[in-house]
Amino acid sequence: MTLPPSAASPHATRAHSFNAAARQYAANRPSYPPALFDAVEALAARSLAGAKVVDVGAGTGISTGLLHARGAEVLAVEPGPGMTAEFRRVHPRIPIVRGSGDALPLAAASVDFLTYAQSWHWTDPSRSVPEALRVLRPGGALALWWNTEALDVPWIAAAARRTERFLGRDEVVQPSGSGARAAAHSLTADPGGVLSFDRCQVRWSRRVTIDTRLANIGSHSAFLVLGEESTGAFFAEERNHLLQAFPDGFLEETYVVDLLVATRS
Repeated sequence: MTLPPSAASPHATRAHSFNAAARQYAANRPSYPPALFDAVEALAARSLAGAKVVDVGAGTGISTGLLHARGAEVLAVEPGPGMTAEFRRVHPRIPIVRGSGDALPLAAASVDFLTYAQSWHWTDPSRSVPEALRVLRPGGALALWWNTEALDVPWIAAAARRTERFLGRDEVVQPSGSGARAAAHSLTADPGGVLSFDRCQVRWSRRVTIDTRLANIGSHSAFLVLGEESTGAFFAEERNHLLQAFPDGFLEETYVVDLLVATRS
């Protein structure tokens, strides 16, 4: 997650909150399907295998490890010390450097792919867009994506409404497509008009325990900043709701990955 300029802002407090929950984040957050990386390659019109890829806001390395498995020569960039430590524990052979998308520790025109998995929204586009243009080679691609919950699934929609009631309307689960649309708007900060971009969605699911579901939700910054004492009653009630719907303790989470790929001319 890329930290904003002011370390005292509520936005920065939320960004910092992941560092104390890095192990929880790594163990319970959803991964990404192979079809996502197929789509990245199709929209960028080039293979990840053998490409120089920099994964920004890499966190604990969920996306970085998958990029590495696709054959990319991948470097992770992460600002948080707790997330970086967990990354090194999980992926000891993948290089990682401290830094942010607003000030990339990279040479100009040195990267084939610049990727942001769940992290572009932590950047300041007035800084991160020029930085992306600076480090991407001609023909290089900026790929941004978000896992969003499929709100057309009734139990997921009901859970989202309960979350909204607890956290407030500002924290409502975003419908699929909203992340990519916001990112596309942010790319209007491209001063030379040298980025051409396209979007697509990839739907997938995973079967997990109720405990994993709750730990995944609890690893989101809106809950982390409140602390266990303030959220304990919510999670106890949520467990009861889920056990009523899934008495065997297992459920299938359905996601829609919003993907935007911007190619540099």
